[in-house]
Amino acid sequence: MKNLNMNFIPYGKQLIKQDDIDAVIQTLKSDYLTTGPKVKEFEDALSTYCGAKYTIAVSNGTAALHLASLVLLSKDDRVLTTPNSFLATANSILYVGAKPIFVDIAKDGNIDLELCEKELQKDSTIKAIYTVAFSGNMIDQQKLKYLKDTYKITILEDYAHAIGAKDGAIKAASCTNSDISILSFHPVKHMTTGEGGAITTNSKEIYEKLLILRGHGMVKTPQMKPWEYEMRELGFNYRITDIQCALGVSQLKKLPDFIERRFEIAKRYDKAFQNTIVKPLYTFDGKSSYHLYVVQVDFSKLPISKVDLFQALREKNIGIQLHYMPINKQPYYKSLGYGGEHTPNMDKYYEQCFSLPMYPLLSDEEQEYVIKILFEELM
Repeated sequence: MKNLNMNFIPYGKQLIKQDDIDAVIQTLKSDYLTTGPKVKEFEDALSTYCGAKYTIAVSNGTAALHLASLVLLSKDDRVLTTPNSFLATANSILYVGAKPIFVDIAKDGNIDLELCEKELQKDSTIKAIYTVAFSGNMIDQQKLKYLKDTYKITILEDYAHAIGAKDGAIKAASCTNSDISILSFHPVKHMTTGEGGAITTNSKEIYEKLLILRGHGMVKTPQMKPWEYEMRELGFNYRITDIQCALGVSQLKKLPDFIERRFEIAKRYDKAFQNTIVKPLYTFDGKSSYHLYVVQVDFSKLPISKVDLFQALREKNIGIQLHYMPINKQPYYKSLGYGGEHTPNMDKYYEQCFSLPMYPLLSDEEQEYVIKILFEELM
């Protein structure tokens, strides 16, 4: 096994093959570079894969969250959400003048739905829950359905981490128990369009609103003069290009293979960490699609700090990462009065967690190297 000569191993990385490149080149040679047939082809393919009636492809995952929030929320609405996500999830609530309410996480890193129910029982004005399928692991769909049916709550599922995940027969982004789901196609995710995102829904009304908001709020009908259009909403240019969607169509065909390789990597990590000081956030059960492989270590019992571990591994070409710093304790959120929430699980998780390399191109040799060096530094 190589040691310090090992090339840098990041926590995530895209896998682009020749057929992906060919698909992009073919579109570059076509008549349409944006707002053309590849966008609809990609949207239809995503709808089929995820099992949702409608899909709207957009420029990135944050744009997907913003448009979804514009449709689902109004000013001053109160929204339960998780502190354990990228900033965009909670930020999208603020974008529309609504108010995030941060709820502690469960042991698997996802928002604790039992605590959400307690909040709903205390406060009947709560409008929505924004869940995140953290690291690729779907939230409990049976409990989510119960909350939606019992409390008549609006549900957004953030599946930026979790395309290809499932809970029984329910697929990620099928919107079986939610109003809207969002996806992200950043290069570190399961598949990529470079930048890009999508919104899925089973509501025709929501779909039609999203189409208008994606394109500057403009509407053009057959009844209008050839040059006419009407701006009916204050929309945005959140359109995605045909070039990106050509890559997306090609990548989506390979997604099952990408996920299968992630399963293999997860199982190898699980086996290596069994009965050790390195505790996987959860072990393989076929539900998660493993955008991330997260572990926890109790550094209070070790001679090395988390900062020192990060530095030591990076010096040996291993790019571990942390997902995530608590959103509610970011300076901007603290300036709004957040940061004092009772979130003991999130606080403990943040002290102990880090993400190991997880992507289809990660070789067995590289994974063995990561495991070997991790144990050497922890001991």
